[in-house]
Amino acid sequence: MQTEAFKFELPASLNADMPPERRGIRRDYVRMMVLDRASGSSTHTSFYNLPRYINSGDLLILNSSRTVPAVLRAEWRQKRIVRAQDIEIRLARRLSNSNWEALPVAEGLSCGDQLLFSSELRATVISTSKPPFVTLAFSKSGVKLYDHIYALGEPIRYEYIKQMWDLDYYQTVFATTPGSVEMPSAGRAFSWELLFKLRSQGVRIAYLQLHTGLSYLLDDKWHLEPRDHYEEFIIPEETAEAVAETKRAGGKIIAVGTTVVRALESAAGLNSGLTGQTGWTNLQIDETFPLKIVDGLITGLHEPEASHLDLLSSFISPTLLRNAYEEAIREGYLWHEFGDMNLII
Repeated sequence: MQTEAFKFELPASLNADMPPERRGIRRDYVRMMVLDRASGSSTHTSFYNLPRYINSGDLLILNSSRTVPAVLRAEWRQKRIVRAQDIEIRLARRLSNSNWEALPVAEGLSCGDQLLFSSELRATVISTSKPPFVTLAFSKSGVKLYDHIYALGEPIRYEYIKQMWDLDYYQTVFATTPGSVEMPSAGRAFSWELLFKLRSQGVRIAYLQLHTGLSYLLDDKWHLEPRDHYEEFIIPEETAEAVAETKRAGGKIIAVGTTVVRALESAAGLNSGLTGQTGWTNLQIDETFPLKIVDGLITGLHEPEASHLDLLSSFISPTLLRNAYEEAIREGYLWHEFGDMNLII
């Protein structure tokens, strides 16, 4: 299924423009549509009922990457001349302890230009070879750089979000290591209470990290293909071992988010079996892709023509998926990172 073929009209009223907590419900009380992979039959429930649909012995894998406030503002200096006093810089992905690929909301940046974010933090443009992105070398690195980013930045928000919400609303409860510029939102609906309930009924839980990159480039003339969208992943050895043990025992591997699917399937494709490893992935998954690891998926609802819909079609046929999305619209489900959930199993 090509994304351009998966078109539907999403009413503006179904764009979730605020966190569920600000709508008066707990994060794990959002709605959930459960889809049967084979038949496409659907059940409508709430996310806190997830334990009814995952069995003892199954393995739930979550992305523990922490969201960084990736929107920064800087003074732009070119050959010591101030070109602009306040331009927006959107971090796109971390390349090293001090280097980031970034999207400037301005034109004309050149190698050697300086960006002053504060009296203590600056960056030098060291590459412009991948427009519209530039590569920045920051004056700080590692934890110190993150400290400044967290002090200065704001979370990325898109046009359907009308109000600036605190960064805490863009975090999952289990997030640990900073690195994602957009929230790994499939895990947002989990509460610690729900995770403990799953554990108590025998569901295993493991973690990996895939640091999500910038997906929206602000200008229609730039289009980022999935194969151009490299993201860093880290799979701990204990997670790989948990996958192997679950498979041997006949349990299902349930990925929380398309990020987890891409990390696991990329790692499995690099080796004869899944092992603990670190790498970069630009894996594009669609209905022709033979899933090697993942048996089920927890995800949000994705906008028309999104590449995520191609990935979902590796779990359920495009026709059944389209029918389910049309049903979700009729049922009034809410879309995007603050919206409702979808379990495909």
